[in-house]
Amino acid sequence: MNVGSMFLFGTLCHEPLRRVVLGGDAGVSVVSARLEGYAAHWVTGADYPMLVERDDAETIGVLVTGLSEDHVARLDFFEAGFAYDPVPVRVETDNGPVETCRYVASLSAVPGAPWVLSDWADLHGALWVAAAQEAMGYYGEITPDELAQRLPTIRLRAGSRVRAQTTAPATLRSDNHVADDVEITKARRPYANYFTLEEHDLRFRRFDGSFSQEVNRAGFVGGDAVTVLPYDPKADTVLLVEQFRMGPFLRGDPNPWMLEPIAGRVDPGEAVETTARREALEEAGLALGKLHYVSGHYPSPGAVTEYVYAYVAEADLAGVDGRVAGLVSEAENIRSHVVSFERFMDLVASDEAGVGPLVVSAYWLALNRARLRDPA
Repeated sequence: MNVGSMFLFGTLCHEPLRRVVLGGDAGVSVVSARLEGYAAHWVTGADYPMLVERDDAETIGVLVTGLSEDHVARLDFFEAGFAYDPVPVRVETDNGPVETCRYVASLSAVPGAPWVLSDWADLHGALWVAAAQEAMGYYGEITPDELAQRLPTIRLRAGSRVRAQTTAPATLRSDNHVADDVEITKARRPYANYFTLEEHDLRFRRFDGSFSQEVNRAGFVGGDAVTVLPYDPKADTVLLVEQFRMGPFLRGDPNPWMLEPIAGRVDPGEAVETTARREALEEAGLALGKLHYVSGHYPSPGAVTEYVYAYVAEADLAGVDGRVAGLVSEAENIRSHVVSFERFMDLVASDEAGVGPLVVSAYWLALNRARLRDPA
């Protein structure tokens, strides 16, 4: 049953995103429309737009008609997750004015530069489509308030899925692809919070070309991470950070305070090297010099989606030993240790520094240390 129309500006003018939110566009018509007296601007510090009231302006959007009750409910669910509510509005079309509705933010924001759909699509379109695919999977299961609470981690996971499209080479391993070589018969998400737990019944291509029997597999889904091991080539010292970790705690480790590289999640739309420098400031109060890429890898691909971008960074480590830092908002309590390279390798050999990305970076540093100390 067709029940209404809606004027959409901004991100929902992007057809792939709109299709995900609507759950398909059967029976829906879309035409260009203009909202007079408003200009679209970026929200400062965000990757979506807002409307700014201005007498001499107009905003180009789309008028979507033929919306069913389910279409409208899906739109309301998605937009309410951003604190947007529908209100009546008149818009102009090539066939004259139309009385319809549009979404208005209930929270204030600071406008930035003028917003252009094509610029947004190039920079953020793929991420928001991926985020909407997960977000709309909760439609009918959670409230818009709960969606709003989950959106930051939904976007983290979306960024990871977008980065995953740039795959590593397949020169020795099989050149297989999900679309042709994995058949999913049932998918479910029994848990969703900071991580999600996803469980699939599926079949996969065997090495003889046939498909396996149906199997049940599950995995923890999270965002990507960056690790960085600061190294002072003049002093031949390394910085490690120490903090309480939930993984060893749940395993039953009697001492779940771990020695690690500096590490953190890659924010949506953030370059991985930017993450490395940001996390060094947050966790150790340390400004990094030159970054050296170590590797990109899955620490535990059997059950965890996390992909780690590992770096060694040149830095001046004088006066850093014993510093305690971390974000108060995240209850971080992180202590820095500056040790000699020899002491560092002893810690790795004894398993006291038994964290996978740290071990990988340790052996990269062992191989490249002479070059870093004497670049000539």
